[in-house]
Amino acid sequence: MSSRTALSLGPVARLALIAPILLLVGSFLWSLGGVVLSSFVADRAPSLALYGDLMSSAVTRGVILRTMWVAAAVTLLCVVLSYPVALFISRSRHRNLLLVVVISPLLTSVVIRTFAWIVLLGSKGAINALLLSLGLLDAPVRIMFTPVAVVIGLTHIFMPFMIISILAVLQQQDGQLVEAGMSLGAGRLETFARVTLPLSLPGVLSGSSLVYMLCSGAIVTPLLLGGVRDRMLGTQIYEEIVELFDFRRAAGLAIVLFLSSIVVVIPMMWCETRMRRWSRG
Repeated sequence: MSSRTALSLGPVARLALIAPILLLVGSFLWSLGGVVLSSFVADRAPSLALYGDLMSSAVTRGVILRTMWVAAAVTLLCVVLSYPVALFISRSRHRNLLLVVVISPLLTSVVIRTFAWIVLLGSKGAINALLLSLGLLDAPVRIMFTPVAVVIGLTHIFMPFMIISILAVLQQQDGQLVEAGMSLGAGRLETFARVTLPLSLPGVLSGSSLVYMLCSGAIVTPLLLGGVRDRMLGTQIYEEIVELFDFRRAAGLAIVLFLSSIVVVIPMMWCETRMRRWSRG
């Protein structure tokens, strides 16, 4: 649709286009306002007592730190594992088929994929059985219900998002830039390090922001692979609502989750914007 056609739309058509946006934004702000209000009000009066209790609890501080480092570890692993895959797909003649392969796990429920990792990571699972058969272990190693299992499961679940984010930027790169670098005497590795990698960093940062946000709020995978001992903020909020019926404390934890994620994501989004401007000249 051209700009001239958009300007010729009547008020009813414009309202029809704006209404879905207003509905989404309004619902988000209304829900967020309700959560904020319930966490800052006690006995119908403004109070910060809830946040004081949360920050003074060693258990809550441990949950917050665990959530942040698990999300950071998953994001870093996704970058390291996804970049070569995205680079290979971008240079392949069968990129459409490979992209379907990457996206296909998203068609399966997160619960099913997590249960698959339970089968693989259990004490009698495929990984322990393989290590025992190779003689690398004398007894099964405990992987389930540890942060390591949570990191493995979340990395597998969120890798497609990282691959798609990086691939979108790699496909927009001008292939003549690589050819120009190599024609000036640079090898493949130097061309990658000085041309391809810097120009693809916006996609890396965009995918990192998305994966970090999704990982920090994950519930199903940390609950099934990590158990109740190594809880994250998502599983803690779930427990407060479903098991303890403490909606006010859950609201406070939700605000803490929101703020802790924003503190990490906003600098990445700022760097992504600056790098996109730099890459465009």
